[in-house]
Formats: sequence, structure tokens, C-alpha cells
Amino acid sequence: MNQKSVEVFIPGPAGRLEGRYYKNEKEKSPIAIVLQPHPQYSGTMNNRVVLEIFNSFLSSGFSVLRINFRGVGKSDGTFDNGQGELSDAAAALDWIERENQDFSQCWVSGFSFGSLICMQLIMRRPEVTRFISVSPQPNVYDFTFLAPCPISGQIIIGEKDELVSKESINELSARLKNQKGIEVNFEEIKNGNHFFKNKEANLRKVIDQYIKDKTQIM
Repeated sequence: MNQKSVEVFIPGPAGRLEGRYYKNEKEKSPIAIVLQPHPQYSGTMNNRVVLEIFNSFLSSGFSVLRINFRGVGKSDGTFDNGQGELSDAAAALDWIERENQDFSQCWVSGFSFGSLICMQLIMRRPEVTRFISVSPQPNVYDFTFLAPCPISGQIIIGEKDELVSKESINELSARLKNQKGIEVNFEEIKNGNHFFKNKEANLRKVIDQYIKDKTQIM
């Protein structure tokens, strides 16, 4: 089977959004979107970690979309400090849902800045069933909006993340573990930094296993 993504342009609130999309032809396939790291720090949808997440969903039987936020690559618009990027992510979710109206599950994921947008999006979209948040930065961004976190998911951090304090991660973990009815798995990649340099295979293994455990693809 030829498992290659294709270039797409989808309507966004600031103009067109550039994306890469893989369509699984199986009926009722689950869907996922993957969100990029910070646009002002060279983040794009072709970031290595984004690609690992994208390919994990692809190989797990999902229809999956990754996008460049406004002002990145061929996407129209300019950086909007997170508010516009959240609207871009919502537009991406709208698009993949229209393309897959019989989807069985809906996942949202993101890396670094993208993990913040991911977590904000799940607060607004009740159809999302699960999330994967990689290298969130609760010491940089305020995650108290997760009150409560509406769905279960996975948070992956590097043991030696140079951009995130252990204290902030511990506080986030404690807050989420106190919530009833959801389960957020915290996974730490040994010797991994914020970008999982030379640890991409370890990261991929953790993501693959979580998706496998939490999906029942017929």
C-alpha cells in the first residue's frame, strides 16, 4: 500500500492554510490533526517531532492532517500570538471532519507551542475523543484553563527538557491526576531534551503504543 501524504490547502480564518494530508480509505477510520511548534522559532509542520507524530497516526490507520499555522510556509496571514493559531487549528479540524464524516474517533495532537493550542482546542470541541501533547511548557504558558480537562490523553516530556522546569510539569501532572473520569498518561523519555534529539525512535515507540492501546481499529 502506498502510504504517502498529499499537499492540501484548506480555508482558514486568515486565508488559506497549507497542509499535508493522508486519507485512510477504510470506512469509519479515526481522524487526527497534528499541530506545529512555535512559528517565531522556526517551527513548521515539517518539524521532525511533528513528522513522527503524523507518521504514527498514519501507520495506525488514521486519516491525518498537519498544517502550517498562518504566516508559515505557504499559509496566508501573520503570527497572532496563539489566538489566531487556535482558530487555524479549529479550521483544520473542521476540514478533516468534512472529509471523513463517518470518523470513529477524533484525536488532536501538538508539539511544544502546538501542544498548547492542542489543549486549548480540546476545551472547545466536544467531539474530540483523545489528545497527545508533546513537550508542553507550563512554565511559559498558563495551563490553568484545563479546569477540568475534558478528555483523557497522553503527555510526553523529555527527561532533560532544557526549556521546561520539572516543578511546572509536576504541578500540571498533579492537577490533572486529581480530576475524576479522565486519565492523562505522563510519559518521560529518558535523556530526551525538549526536541527529542537522537531520541525520535523512543518518542515514536511511546506514541505508537499509546495509539494502539487506545484505538480499536476494525
